Amino acid sequence: MSDLTLNAEKRTQFGKGAARKIRRAHKIPAVMYGHGADPIHITLPGHDTMMALKNPNALLTIVIDGDEQLALAKDVQRDAIKPIIEHVDLVVVRKGEKVTVDISVHVEGEAGPETVVTVDHPTISVEAEATNIPEYVTLSVEGLPAGTQIHASDLTMPEGATLATDPEVLVVNITQMVSEEALEAELTEAEAEVGIEQDQSDAEAPAEAATEAPAEGEQAE
Repeated sequence: MSDLTLNAEKRTQFGKGAARKIRRAHKIPAVMYGHGADPIHITLPGHDTMMALKNPNALLTIVIDGDEQLALAKDVQRDAIKPIIEHVDLVVVRKGEKVTVDISVHVEGEAGPETVVTVDHPTISVEAEATNIPEYVTLSVEGLPAGTQIHASDLTMPEGATLATDPEVLVVNITQMVSEEALEAELTEAEAEVGIEQDQSDAEAPAEAATEAPAEGEQAE
């Protein structure tokens, strides 16, 4: 069960003005809904809520007038500049109920020599019990050679979770590292194909200018 308990208060005032007043009191306006019940508009404690939602899939116990309700954060609206939460949408869940959530992909280890590891999808969707949501899935790339592609179906799911993302989604792509010389050659070739001429180097330009300039005491023709 959840050990993240938030004591909430019901609210009856709405609108931007009421929301600003709540935030000035270091609290967060929120709404809780789900399972066919009418939405409940509540106020959450600011600091405790921000700490709890460091894990976006945290299972929360919301206490309202002594009654407890399990919930997950469905949508968290954050200020674009200040480190504050402006509003939270909570969805009611029940013990044993399965939910679909996004979890992060943790890449561990070092791939083979002279390779580049690109994470195309840093998160995947999984289905798990609401009371047993994994924080992440671990993927080891230790010693894998260039040309290796790891799809969602190749991941080992945490216990109790099943893959909800398209199995064919490319999660990690391992490619050969390109040397600086090879990269410059490719750039030169690409420029030649589109008709771009390279400028003279800083070293060549002064040398040519020196050869064309008249010697001291001589007049240019």
